[in-house]
Amino acid sequence: HVQLVESGGVLVQAGGSLKLSCVVTGDTLSRHCLGWSRQAPGTERERVAFINGDSTTTNYADSMRGRFTVFKDNAKRTLYLQMNNLTPEDSGMYFCASGPLRTCAALPNTWGQGTQVTVS
Repeated sequence: HVQLVESGGVLVQAGGSLKLSCVVTGDTLSRHCLGWSRQAPGTERERVAFINGDSTTTNYADSMRGRFTVFKDNAKRTLYLQMNNLTPEDSGMYFCASGPLRTCAALPNTWGQGTQVTVS
């Protein structure tokens, strides 16, 4: 059973950068699509960036493409989200997510507790 623990969320100034981490336990990283979603108060959770099991495919929400990079280190069992040129609209709770398959065609079925990002 996959478990996800996020970290790295802090208060950062607009224009700054931040890297989130998610430690994945319970299964081999390459067997799952992994990624990030975020949710601001009063809004629905939205997909941010996902990477497939063999790291050959990534997909990003339009507003994040070119600013955010999702990647993972299988040896460290960790998924990352590098975020650059942050804006206040990027503020929210960021959740690490795992899907049941290597491909990202299926919806995530496991979530972490989230890490708060605030951009001032």
